[in-house]
Amino acid sequence: MGQESQKLNDSLHPVAGLTEQEVKERIDTGRQNHSLKPLTRSISRIFSDNTLTLFNLLNIFIACFIIYTGSYKNLLFLGVAICNTTMGIYQEIRAKRRIDKLTILTQAKIHVLRERKIIEIEQEQLVENDVMFVSRGEQVCADGPVLATSGIEVDESQLTGESDPIVKNVGDELMSGSFVVSGHAYVEAVAVGEASFVSKLSLEAKQEKTAYSELLRSLKTIIKILTFVIIPLGTILFISQMTKSGDLNASILGTAAAVIGMIPEGLVLLTSIALAVGVMNLARRRVLVKTMPAIETLARVDVLCLDKTGTITNGELHVTDILPESDYTEAELSEAVSAIVHNLNDNNSTSLALKATFTDQPDWTHSQMMPFSSARKWSGVTFQDRGSYIIGAPEFIFKDLPEAKKTEIDRYAEKGYRTLSLAKTLEPLESFTNPELIGIILIADELRKEAKETFRYFKEQGVSIRVISGDNPATVANVAQQAEIENGEQYIDMSKVSEEADFVALTKSYTVFGRVSPYQKKRLIEAFQSEGHTVAMTGDGVNDVLALKQSNCSIAMAEGSDATRSVADFVLLNNNFDSMIGVLNEGRRVINNIERVASLYLIKTIYSIILTLIFIFVNNAYPFQPIQLSPISALTVGIPSFFLALKPNYKRIQGQFLKKVIQTSLPAALCVVMYIIVILLIGNFWNLKSAEVSTMNVLLTGVICFTALVTVAWPFDYRIGLMITLLLSAFVMVFLFAGGIFSLVSLFNMKLAVIYIPLILTVKPLFYSLRTLIMKFI
Repeated sequence: MGQESQKLNDSLHPVAGLTEQEVKERIDTGRQNHSLKPLTRSISRIFSDNTLTLFNLLNIFIACFIIYTGSYKNLLFLGVAICNTTMGIYQEIRAKRRIDKLTILTQAKIHVLRERKIIEIEQEQLVENDVMFVSRGEQVCADGPVLATSGIEVDESQLTGESDPIVKNVGDELMSGSFVVSGHAYVEAVAVGEASFVSKLSLEAKQEKTAYSELLRSLKTIIKILTFVIIPLGTILFISQMTKSGDLNASILGTAAAVIGMIPEGLVLLTSIALAVGVMNLARRRVLVKTMPAIETLARVDVLCLDKTGTITNGELHVTDILPESDYTEAELSEAVSAIVHNLNDNNSTSLALKATFTDQPDWTHSQMMPFSSARKWSGVTFQDRGSYIIGAPEFIFKDLPEAKKTEIDRYAEKGYRTLSLAKTLEPLESFTNPELIGIILIADELRKEAKETFRYFKEQGVSIRVISGDNPATVANVAQQAEIENGEQYIDMSKVSEEADFVALTKSYTVFGRVSPYQKKRLIEAFQSEGHTVAMTGDGVNDVLALKQSNCSIAMAEGSDATRSVADFVLLNNNFDSMIGVLNEGRRVINNIERVASLYLIKTIYSIILTLIFIFVNNAYPFQPIQLSPISALTVGIPSFFLALKPNYKRIQGQFLKKVIQTSLPAALCVVMYIIVILLIGNFWNLKSAEVSTMNVLLTGVICFTALVTVAWPFDYRIGLMITLLLSAFVMVFLFAGGIFSLVSLFNMKLAVIYIPLILTVKPLFYSLRTLIMKFI
């Protein structure tokens, strides 16, 4: 059950924890925690979501009528629908399995006290009355009272919306879903599984962020419109055709062709598949995507906010200098620092760096402790007969420092050092006013090797970088300049900024924000968003949670706290910020390519709606049979769209999805309608057979759709060029060798050639003329 364990000092807590027998009894009676809700849908849900769609139900409904006519070859359109659905299910299950594997790697373990040993277990292995050991950055997974603590503060914003940290003392209740902001404690798990507070909350109460997707919103708008258009138009067309001809079978087949044409089959499916493939590609790069729409959001990001530690730098802090004041020795300073860090036993990066340097633990007895928090920027311990010692950011400990000392500290900060001051006071930690400076400790961090190249790439892609950190602004600015972040020298100390300040003006004036509180981080993100920016935020500490939740797209490091991983849209499993380039590119590829191919799907939808409206009033049969649309759909839309959707395309996202789609689909659809009307008029004038007219309709429609395909695919490499050549060849083969199957007559007819050859030659100039005209208006 547990992994490596460690002995617990009996003096820290009098409770021994549960025995193995007591744990077994609780498991047998079902009194244990439930497993975490999976990120992905179940396989049964994937099947139902892909099969029980409005368009699939329409297809089945149409098929039933076609079966009634006995024209079974016109059921070929079902093959396309079945292939699309099968492919969608297959790709989503592949993506699900890959995500589920990565999720296991990122699921937080918990520490419990059993038989006087602290062991690490999975969350679902927690049982009722287990004694949990929770520390800074961890998420509480069960409700219960605090049994022992040296000082703990929790963030319950996930549950209550209140962002201020709450101090918890012995006997106070901790709620599942809250995050430990500072300190650590032993907590008895009295409500686990379905009985816990977080399990009873609705998604709204937890205030979880909903991923916004312009792409999916646009597609839903299209589907909503079509839902109200297809069935009424189909019904009216059927009545009109039946009234004029009296031929039930012909009316059914004509109406079926119109309705099938109006359905953009595969468009929504292609979007899901493209996003699923994007998720799998990112998983191969060790990036966990928690919500598929987040890929699109990140692709649209134009402002990236990040912390210094773990992103610009590698986060491996180390002490470089110990600088005692003249009245103290280095040994005295070292002893005091060692006593503080080993008594507090914090696990943040600064504390770990101090522990690694100050290894000897003096025998000092503490009477009060105040753990580090991102809001205070310091931690402290009161020792018996020795007074209180405080360590942290100088400007947060001292109200007034001599000017010479301020200059010295500023000089260290400008060189890129993290500067800590050690102070002593006889006053209580909650209310000290005039501590004595004992000395300064300098801590350094190393720039990531890939940082410069990564930030250079983001600049080239039009993404503005902002550094938001709790460190000294001069230190952060120094590191930002080393990383060659544009305007990295423009910094501000946010500890001197009032709540009433104009944060929008600040975001326009500065690149580096230092000494930022968790609440100010959120305010800065809001300020960028109020100016119309799409903001991504990276973080690895519990102090980043508010900003991560506020951002449009949040990214966490795998080595970060449970809190950040819990709220993030992406988790970088290799802790390498360089992975962000791949994430951005993958998002742009998916969105650009879906925008590219969506127009192909909507050509058929638009011209089918227009033709339906026309043939309700025209005394002619609908110009297509269902089977005649199959080669057009498959060769000019279905097959090429799946290849184009996977094509590398990393251009910056400009938005305006519907506008871009209309630029190609509308002129192509208008061309189809125009040529069908021309062919209909010529056919009536020359008394052509209906089969001859429909054959030329299929031919001209195919030529127009191939023209649109070339436009959409341009510029293309030899592989796309070869694909289009093969598809065009297959289209010609349909006329040469499969005319009987698709109800087409031979094109080797001089009377028909005189008509279709001149029309084909005018397709390209007419299409591009209409496209230019439409682009001017929209």
